[in-house]
Amino acid sequence: MKVLTELDLRTNLKKMGQITAYKVPSGTILTPAARSFLSENKIDIIFSNDDEKGQREDKQDITQDYSVSNNKVSKNKRYFLIEAGVRIDEKPEAYTHLYANNLVPKYHPRIKLRGKIDSLEAHIIITQTKAKVRKMENMVKDLEDILTLARNILRAEVLSEPLGEFTLIGLTEQEIREISHNPKKTLGIPHFMPTHEMGEMMAELNLVRTQVRETELSAVEAFFNPTKGLQREDIVKALNRMSSAVYVIMCRLKAGKYESQGFRP
Repeated sequence: MKVLTELDLRTNLKKMGQITAYKVPSGTILTPAARSFLSENKIDIIFSNDDEKGQREDKQDITQDYSVSNNKVSKNKRYFLIEAGVRIDEKPEAYTHLYANNLVPKYHPRIKLRGKIDSLEAHIIITQTKAKVRKMENMVKDLEDILTLARNILRAEVLSEPLGEFTLIGLTEQEIREISHNPKKTLGIPHFMPTHEMGEMMAELNLVRTQVRETELSAVEAFFNPTKGLQREDIVKALNRMSSAVYVIMCRLKAGKYESQGFRP
């Protein structure tokens, strides 16, 4: 069963030009927003009697059986399209699970955030692999802390659970913040800009750092509401500390703290 949204209508009407009636294909559900859009633009809806009956039944079912709330599961086994406000039997390819059997388009900010975290995890593992080849075992261990936090963030987002406190690379959140703001005090090196002359591992770490920053921006996009403010400050804060922790790893590398035998204090 297909779903016709307001966005789909706008795209189609740009190609069709000025019309006074729109034919809804057989087996297609017209969302409430799409109906309102057509009505506001004085465009008649044309569909078969069977389709119209199905539309009325779907709308009635929604009113009787389901009200949307935070992470509330639908009372039946069919999928519920949260933004469209309709229930269907088959999952459209353009939709994915936000939670339980409740679906959103794949371009939804929270789905994009999950993709960013997935990509970040993949590159952390690549960087760990290259560090292991160089026998930098303590760098591998530090990156494992970063990877674990990334996975915990993803779990907390998907399950809508609080993230909780954490430590990274043997440091508290406050220690990470202090060292990243003044690496010369602890590691004996000033702030620096990475270059190709610093080698492959520095380049890999810097890429991980930038990916963490991009993920943080995606988290803000997903959870910031103009009227309610930031709804998942714990996730955004954790990503901010994560990028600082990766920078501390970069500073340790530049200061010669990672060697083939491991970490040198």
